[in-house]
Amino acid sequence: MNHPAPTDPATAEKFRQWQYRTLIATMFGYAAYYFVRKNLSVAMPGMQEELGITKADLGMFLTAHGLLYGVSRFVNGMWADRANARYFMVAGLMLSVVANVFFGFGTEVLWFGVAWMFNGWVQGMGFPPCCRLMTHWFPPGQLATKMSIWNTSHSIGGATAVVVCGYLASHFGWRWSFHGPAILCTFAGVILFFLLRDTPSSVGLPEIVVEGDTGTHGEDKSSADYKKFVRKHVFCNPHIWWISLANFFVYVLRFAVLDWGPTLLKEMKHFKLEHSAWIVAGFEVSGVVGMLIAGWVTDRFFGGRGARTCVFCMIGACVSLLAFWKFGSSLTAAAVLLGASGFFIYGPQALIGITAANLATRRAAATAAGFTGLFAYASTIVSGRWLGQMVDRSGWDAAFGALLAMGAVGTVFFILAWPAKPHGYGPAK
Repeated sequence: MNHPAPTDPATAEKFRQWQYRTLIATMFGYAAYYFVRKNLSVAMPGMQEELGITKADLGMFLTAHGLLYGVSRFVNGMWADRANARYFMVAGLMLSVVANVFFGFGTEVLWFGVAWMFNGWVQGMGFPPCCRLMTHWFPPGQLATKMSIWNTSHSIGGATAVVVCGYLASHFGWRWSFHGPAILCTFAGVILFFLLRDTPSSVGLPEIVVEGDTGTHGEDKSSADYKKFVRKHVFCNPHIWWISLANFFVYVLRFAVLDWGPTLLKEMKHFKLEHSAWIVAGFEVSGVVGMLIAGWVTDRFFGGRGARTCVFCMIGACVSLLAFWKFGSSLTAAAVLLGASGFFIYGPQALIGITAANLATRRAAATAAGFTGLFAYASTIVSGRWLGQMVDRSGWDAAFGALLAMGAVGTVFFILAWPAKPHGYGPAK
């Protein structure tokens, strides 16, 4: 149905080498983005103690950051379909470094808010170029598996960041959970610039041939034909709407753990910050295993139909979080049960973007993935300020009950997307 264009052995081998290089480079680069994005959750307990900032204020940072990130990921998705992914991704990482340096020197709520909102916008320059790169270097029949491998960068970056920043915050103060990652990511940006290239043709290789792909390399993305294609395959595609709405609830659960995890474990379970950081890191590591299995299951048993895998993952995530809430009183039990929830949550988190990209084809892959991201990060309205206020007023038990109800709603939206085709390239069974 689809295949890389090179046929002679030497060219085919060079193509494979660039595929692996692109996969590894984008994983490395996106993991670096997490160092200058998910460090706030580790700094929050210290900021509360030193500056007297409330959970509602901290939740507002998370909400403002998430909303801007979601809009940015959508807008930058459209730009990334037109831009050189190499320059685009590196520029976003360097701008995020600047935002973290400014945040680390702050003392006032307004200063923190502006710096973190700016960071939210430039962080949206990370995922769209990765999505563009993957759809140009790998054919649709491999994308669920390959994108699941790529998606481990979320968990690798998140787990490593929370441990490193937890150590820095515990031993040198919360400000170093921003300054330290900024230094590391400056070097990471330089490495990423040398590793990445945009498309196969940019290194003298032929583009991937996909049967039913009506687009052409280098087509005019401002043409009426292209805009009509995007409207039909993205904005008027009901299945992309269903998985996008489901993504809202996936990210409510995910961010509830990532953003509030260290605080939750310290206050609700009475664990030390260092132990809490390791448990949240375990949530991410378990997610690596979950997303790899979810990608393999999608290609192997569901013919690339990611929404079907997501139905079962969401049920597992809700059951695991319920068990953590009721039975995770010891360090071991909390680590195992929260890890189990990560195993299930990261399946949908990995599959939604690539499911949308396949349905929209590589002509509008970054736009479609950005659209799903708009819903994902709108979730910070709930997982940020709203959750912080609920905990302040009613406690963690009330918050957990609300989270589980939202997980059930997300499951329903995935069920509605069950009939979706595996891709948008011509007719498909």
